[in-house]
Amino acid sequence: MITPAAELSTALADLLADPDTAPLGPRTAAEYRQHIAYGLPGIALLHVERAAAGLAPWQRAHAWLAAAAGQPFTSGPDSHPFYGAPAMAQVLACAADHLPGSYESALSTLDEQIAQDVLRRLTAAHRRLDAGQLPEIAEFDTVRGLSGYGAYLLRRNPGGAAVRTVLDYCVRLTKPIPHGGETLPGWWTPTAPTGRPDTDRFPEGHANSGMSHGIAGVLALLALAARHDTIVDGHHDAMRTILAWLDRWQEETGQGPAWPYWVTRAELRDNRLAPTTPRRPSWCYGTAGLARAQQLAALALGDRPRRIAAETALTAALTDSAQLKATTDNGLCHGFAGLAHLAARTADDAHPSTVGQLRAAIPALLATICPLGTDPAAAAATMANTAGPGFLDGAAGIALALLAPTTTPPRTAWDACLLIA
Repeated sequence: MITPAAELSTALADLLADPDTAPLGPRTAAEYRQHIAYGLPGIALLHVERAAAGLAPWQRAHAWLAAAAGQPFTSGPDSHPFYGAPAMAQVLACAADHLPGSYESALSTLDEQIAQDVLRRLTAAHRRLDAGQLPEIAEFDTVRGLSGYGAYLLRRNPGGAAVRTVLDYCVRLTKPIPHGGETLPGWWTPTAPTGRPDTDRFPEGHANSGMSHGIAGVLALLALAARHDTIVDGHHDAMRTILAWLDRWQEETGQGPAWPYWVTRAELRDNRLAPTTPRRPSWCYGTAGLARAQQLAALALGDRPRRIAAETALTAALTDSAQLKATTDNGLCHGFAGLAHLAARTADDAHPSTVGQLRAAIPALLATICPLGTDPAAAAATMANTAGPGFLDGAAGIALALLAPTTTPPRTAWDACLLIA
């Protein structure tokens, strides 16, 4: 039986079938053209996954890959895992896995550029560490930093030397840093979550918890590497350090545990979080992404109680009306489609005692996105118009995120860039 959510996924993909006629909008076609989150590579990723799953012809994927590669890609210091050459490499790698011999030359060139960029970034990061300075978010995060590069290197060559150099850096990042007469976690950044100074809200910086821009991405990378049996000195201790930090700041909502988006210097000194209203449990920030990262770490460490606790926390977040009320869109990054995909991915690895509850939470999430009786074509047009066509917030990401909960687990590593698998 084809579900409404599966029909919507297909309708979104059909709407974006042809790069010449798809409703891109000026920002996707120009400013964000090279961005996997908002531009052409992310839309190509949708069609690569659907072709690999046998849901659509490879011609669509090839057309989008050609459109994405129609102009030179940025490389070097101005690129990052979600922008420029590294972003394109992630999409080409997904296609090449299912088309042996295809895109080999382009991928080889891109991999050389990425290796140079990773080396440059690691050299700068270790120089900063040697000087005892605090990191910028873009040094280590998933979207712009070394965790994101590590995700790509891990899937390309899990046991390679390049992955190990990034993991060595991640281990070093978890070491505390003396600063201003206090001892701060090694990932404490001097700026706001935006990466820019904010003397009003973050006068002394913060420790970011998120999967997109915080320490959860580092934890997920370490955990995924360990599950590939790629382990460096201090690897498990680094994971435990991050987990201990999350344990310290865990809060009870009345429905289950939750973790803050970040911790400020005032909160660190008080050893207490400031009161907040319920926050959305998304991939980028909040309980959903953090629960998956902790589940992956627990699996890597063989910690069954923590694994079950993380899975239970995700189920609680997905069924907590207050947290769900704070979720206001359908996107992959911080919307209902992303929650459904995270639930499916987490359930695939869940303990027998929790897997049923996780899977039981998915239908209500899907019904929120696509209620029974929805016209798929009309809903797809509305979503593309309001959220845009992109991967992280828009139509392409929604279409991808609806596949695993409604059909089969991903056939490509399209969500590897999110560090959830």
